[in-house]
Amino acid sequence: MSSLDELVGAVEGLRAARGRVVVGVSGFGGAGKTTLVRALLSAVDGSARIRGDDFLDPERSKHRSVDWDGVDRSRLLEEVIVPFRAGRASAYRPTDWVTGGLGDPHPVPDAAVLIVDSVGLFHPELDGAFDLAVWVDCELAVATARGKARDRADGNDHDRLWDEVWMPNDRDFAERFDPRSAADLVYRADAH
Repeated sequence: MSSLDELVGAVEGLRAARGRVVVGVSGFGGAGKTTLVRALLSAVDGSARIRGDDFLDPERSKHRSVDWDGVDRSRLLEEVIVPFRAGRASAYRPTDWVTGGLGDPHPVPDAAVLIVDSVGLFHPELDGAFDLAVWVDCELAVATARGKARDRADGNDHDRLWDEVWMPNDRDFAERFDPRSAADLVYRADAH
């Protein structure tokens, strides 16, 4: 297990060697990805975040799939990662959760370190997309309970989706792709 300091050191080392760095942070829904990303953003100068929720399809993310097909990985790669790596100014169209379509273009941040966080991120479609892949380790049942509690605190009752779609999607994705083993570093949020 890696500490926050070790993660920061790994990111800084990659930035010194490569200049521009793309960090992928994944884990089960409710595992603590956002909390870790916020800590990294505070600790790593010149870093910016791309939210995985901006690349979820509002309808497909409400349906069962063994590969989290609600995550639009090809759009993430084409609109964000490829142009960022090339140092080209570009824009991406985040999901508009009200209309169910794509929103107005947002510029990809001009940063030295781009941190992308999402469920279903360590998938063959994104092989080689990340300079550093970080898995936020948490038992699936614990992550699901956290996610449900977070949603309820935000005034959203998504318990049925958690039980019937999101938790099974996480479980099936983990069994099929073993994202924990695909990660370069494993971070356990509740151990720090």
